[in-house]
Amino acid sequence: MLLVRSPLRISLGGGGTDLPSYYRKKGGYLIASSINKYVYTSIIKPFKSGIYLKYSDYESVKKPLDVKHKLMREILLIYEPKDPYQIEITTLADVPAGTGLGSSGAFTVSVIKAIQMYYSKLSTNELIAQEACHIEIERLRESVGKQDQYSSAIGGLNEYIFNKDDSVEFKRLPISPSSIESLEDSLLMFFTGYTRNASDILESQNNLSLSSDKTMISNLDSIKEMGLIARNLLIKGDIQQYGLLMHDHWMQKVKRSPNICPNNIMKIYNEALDNGAIGGKLVGAGGGGFLLFVAKDRKQLRAKMQSFGLQELRFNFDHMGVQVIH
Repeated sequence: MLLVRSPLRISLGGGGTDLPSYYRKKGGYLIASSINKYVYTSIIKPFKSGIYLKYSDYESVKKPLDVKHKLMREILLIYEPKDPYQIEITTLADVPAGTGLGSSGAFTVSVIKAIQMYYSKLSTNELIAQEACHIEIERLRESVGKQDQYSSAIGGLNEYIFNKDDSVEFKRLPISPSSIESLEDSLLMFFTGYTRNASDILESQNNLSLSSDKTMISNLDSIKEMGLIARNLLIKGDIQQYGLLMHDHWMQKVKRSPNICPNNIMKIYNEALDNGAIGGKLVGAGGGGFLLFVAKDRKQLRAKMQSFGLQELRFNFDHMGVQVIH
């Protein structure tokens, strides 16, 4: 059995500027880190010919065009199975889909890596990220950005520059180990109980950016600038100011659409600010999923979130990216 895992991610500044509708006009910038929660893909050669897929559903088909799961279908169309069509793929995840942690991108990266290894078609993790973006954005026309695929494939706490020509530059943030440890200790994440489709949330932003809507472009310009400020604060290890900036970042983001933060979640967010949080946000596109906070009093914040019935997801940063583990 071949087993691959790819990490999920949290964005720490500049989120939303990685969509082609924006960065092809203005260039994008964001900071993101992969975390030690994963999507797993296993592949075996079954005894019978055919394509067998096990995820939240089960499929048994003869050829890729018959596959219902759109990401699986596109990947299999690119990597034509041999033997002929004798492959069984199983995927699992530590966290439900639609929770803002980049599970779709991590899923695509994980399956591509596993199939490449299975058929001995090796490439770099950067090329895997590029291919995952191509599948989701170009082939499937999803209204998504590129941070999920790159964060999952590359791993670590990185800054990403999205150029107008579609190229992506990335490098590790030069942060001391003690500052990384302080940041990890300050970040707390809680599940709101709601899931959503990121591309549905992002479609409005995407359409407005494509039409050069002045309000949307100005909003994303501000978000990008905050991402650059976040870079300097994180490098200096100034967690207090970074937390305050995250709050400003979130307030700017919720202006994009009323669907980004339902009233009941905003109520919880505001309670968190009065009970140990410096700043926070919904991770990812918004609408539901996980609330991420920078905390000054972790005990107080945990107690308040527990009173709302929110479950904490404890995590650390992942530094490896997608990898074969068996």
